[in-house]
Amino acid sequence: MEKRYFTVEEANQLLPLLEQELLGLKKMKESFHELYQQLHLFKKLHPHLAETKYYQDTVFSLECKLEFQELEAQMHLQSLHKQGIQIKDIDIGLVDFPAILDGEEVLLCWKLGEEKVAHYHGLHEGYAGRKQIE
Repeated sequence: MEKRYFTVEEANQLLPLLEQELLGLKKMKESFHELYQQLHLFKKLHPHLAETKYYQDTVFSLECKLEFQELEAQMHLQSLHKQGIQIKDIDIGLVDFPAILDGEEVLLCWKLGEEKVAHYHGLHEGYAGRKQIE
């Protein structure tokens, strides 16, 4: 896949979609965590039932749900990645867009809640190295 570079305008046009995707991914992550905790608690509270069909069916069902949720989230992330969008942190909604600014390869940087893409950083600087786009 050829690397895609975004203009600030192109990145800004994607923000409504990205906001929706990130909020959905956050919900998926929370749901996954809750289901994982439920599975862990069930196993912890019922080790004496481990050989029963009820226990095995319950564990199998919860594990299948977890696997499905993971696959669903991966599908969303892969779809964004194929568009050239880099999801850096789901929890805070941090996204990078490869770009060329002043002849230099950089990453346009946007965080969920920001009105528009207004920052960038070098390829190896990360969020801490964000600079204002002039």
